[in-house]
Amino acid sequence: MRMNAFAYRLAAVVVFALAMSMPVAARECRPQVRDAWVRMPPGGMATKSMPMMAGFGRIVNRCSTPVTILSARSPSFGRVELHETRVVDGISRMRPVPELRLGPDAIAVLKPGGMHLMLMRPGAQLKAGSRIVVEFELAGGGKLLGEFEVRKPEL
Repeated sequence: MRMNAFAYRLAAVVVFALAMSMPVAARECRPQVRDAWVRMPPGGMATKSMPMMAGFGRIVNRCSTPVTILSARSPSFGRVELHETRVVDGISRMRPVPELRLGPDAIAVLKPGGMHLMLMRPGAQLKAGSRIVVEFELAGGGKLLGEFEVRKPEL
């Protein structure tokens, strides 16, 4: 049985598309930032007089390979660092985290009282509902962008 010319071309296009999409999808897999938010300081807007804010959310790696986040930055802040809060000898202590490693199909949760972003020296006033971009540098050269919503603190 012979295929007509249209069916042959359609089959060729489908096979080509499938062949090209598989390696590209695996090569371009990147983690994602989800449910990201920044806690607004008590009493209103973040300004240079309130030099630090904290960022929370989830970083999801659905890729088949591990990824490592080396650093973070934002055009809205002078400095961004990944920190972790731990209770040591009954005292809550915060320390910088030099890198964040995520295995395949892993999730890092950034939350109050745990791992979080420290966003220092805001460049402008931020209001509730504003959105800021944080760029994470990945080992091996990639970048990961996350959009964070500024929220009022919960009482």
